[in-house]
Amino acid sequence: MRAVFLLWHSRPIEGGIDEHDTDNKLVGVYSSAAEADAAKRRKLQFEGFRDYPDCFHIDEYELDKDAWSEGFISGGSVGCSGSGPTRASGEVC
Repeated sequence: MRAVFLLWHSRPIEGGIDEHDTDNKLVGVYSSAAEADAAKRRKLQFEGFRDYPDCFHIDEYELDKDAWSEGFISGGSVGCSGSGPTRASGEVC
């Protein structure tokens, strides 16, 4: 299995609607969990990241495999609502 490891930083938004109202940043894509963890340690020295050290998480994705295998039902509004997955542009949908 070939995989990549995505390092995310997702912190709660102060005054947000609920716990799912977060500011999500894709920090980087790495060849191993160890490389992603090393990147996390590097980022902890920077303002913002160091203020929310527990908001990092690493996701493993297998290459050449669909990560989303089914359709979805819209919540009624079209466009980004700010409470879902992050697009490559950094915009949360």
